[in-house]
Amino acid sequence: MRAEEDIHINDGTIDFGNKPAVKKETGTWKACPYILGNECCERLAYYGINTNLVNYLRFELNQGNVQAVNNVTNWSGTCYVMPLIGAFLADAYLGRYWTIASFSIIYVIGMTILTMSASVHGLKPLCDKRNVCHPTGLQIAVFFVGLYLIALGTGGIKPCVSSFGADQFDDYDEAEKKKKSSFFNWFYFSINIGALVAASCLVWIQTNVGWGWGFGIPAVAMAIAVVSFFAGSRLYRYQKPGGSPLTRICQVLVASFRKFRIKVPADKSLLYETADTEFAVIGSHKLDHTKQLSFLDKAAVETPSDCVKGSVNAWRLCTVTQVEEFKSIIRLLPIWAIGIVFSAVYSQMGTLFVLQGNTMDLHIDNSFEIPSASLSLFDTISVIFWVPIYDRLIVPLARKFTGHKNGFTQLQRIAIGLVISIFAMLTAGTLELVRLREVKKHNYYELKHIPMSIFWQVPQYFIIGCAEVFTFIGQLEFFYEQAPDAMRSLCSALSLTTAALGNYLSTLLVNIVTDFSTMHGKPGWIPDNLNYGHLHYFFWLLALLSVLNL
Repeated sequence: MRAEEDIHINDGTIDFGNKPAVKKETGTWKACPYILGNECCERLAYYGINTNLVNYLRFELNQGNVQAVNNVTNWSGTCYVMPLIGAFLADAYLGRYWTIASFSIIYVIGMTILTMSASVHGLKPLCDKRNVCHPTGLQIAVFFVGLYLIALGTGGIKPCVSSFGADQFDDYDEAEKKKKSSFFNWFYFSINIGALVAASCLVWIQTNVGWGWGFGIPAVAMAIAVVSFFAGSRLYRYQKPGGSPLTRICQVLVASFRKFRIKVPADKSLLYETADTEFAVIGSHKLDHTKQLSFLDKAAVETPSDCVKGSVNAWRLCTVTQVEEFKSIIRLLPIWAIGIVFSAVYSQMGTLFVLQGNTMDLHIDNSFEIPSASLSLFDTISVIFWVPIYDRLIVPLARKFTGHKNGFTQLQRIAIGLVISIFAMLTAGTLELVRLREVKKHNYYELKHIPMSIFWQVPQYFIIGCAEVFTFIGQLEFFYEQAPDAMRSLCSALSLTTAALGNYLSTLLVNIVTDFSTMHGKPGWIPDNLNYGHLHYFFWLLALLSVLNL
């Protein structure tokens, strides 16, 4: 029996043939390259759209600054809300593998429609001699159908890929468990390799060659991502779906309120739990009782009416593990909430940073002009620089002082990133103030590009990249580690909704600021001609919110 345990994984995972996974033949870093390759290509496709989308809306669909910014953040927010659907399907019915596969196909369809909207005659907006485009209602509709199909597709991929990759490491094997923390760092590294190519090559192609090619290449990259993912199928370890986590949460709530008059026994060992050999979800761990949120313990108090025809009514009696799963989700919410303002800061890279860059000198020399959206590659370079530095230098150094195996706790890592993000907004606001002083000093108000190099934006992008390495990766790892086994996809999706709400918060702030600052006929903080605006006030507002958030 012991030899059998050594051969197979101890957490209930299976292989492609639906048999217990063999440790030496599946999982670990053998399987991860296919998963990381999928993520790299998918992120290339996503950032190939997101990085320069504000300029497409601004110039190809002829939208104003505020409308274009809001459309970008609304779409980005939807991309991060949709993971709740993907997570539900993965945990309840399809499993992570088939959820990723299915939604990747939807993603490819969305990319194809988007490419057609920018290249096919009749679907592509026509522009006049002054290069002002006049899209029809049908053309706008086709574009947004493709765009939001991509949002749906990414919703099935985002919450599952990181968890599916982490599933390749056995928590019962100490050697494999140590490798899992590095996986999250290299997972984020692969995301930013895709983002680097998008911000450099794809943005240049979109600006100088055409949007048809600029959207078509990411569409091909997404197709490659699907092929890469399927190629590793026989090497993966699979967790069976364990039923809807939302149903189990609702059962705890209903059972607790049904028994609100019942007193919880002082001896918590009397609370209901399944026999040692039974698991609610295959491969999941049982959870010990905790003292907090004691009202929910009522759901695990046994009463004579809990059984119907010899079987337990799940809407009247829940196990201690089921109750503790719900408590774990509730405990995650404060950490979830602090990510919202950080995500609002992060969303500026694809919107107001790009519009700010549009007003500056885009030339590297007299012959080459860099697209304003390409400056986001310095965020990516920053992440690619800091991930190995963090993994190989900062962690061992911090470990000597803190004694923690990972250098910092996950919460400390998140907090450090929050501090760094404040400086990113202060830097962006200071640059805009300096830019506006140049405008006023030399009367550059009607100039499209003032003679001030766009490369002055590099520090604000680089600082945000550093903040990402601490906060986003720390949050990703924290939600995976703290999540109950049967709810990891749901918790990954929950962590992603901070990005959704951050984007929606940015939309809300832009609308409030616009309404407030344009009173009495004033141009406002974010007019179409930023030379008449006060964009630095908006960046400083985000810096203040970040301080309060910290």
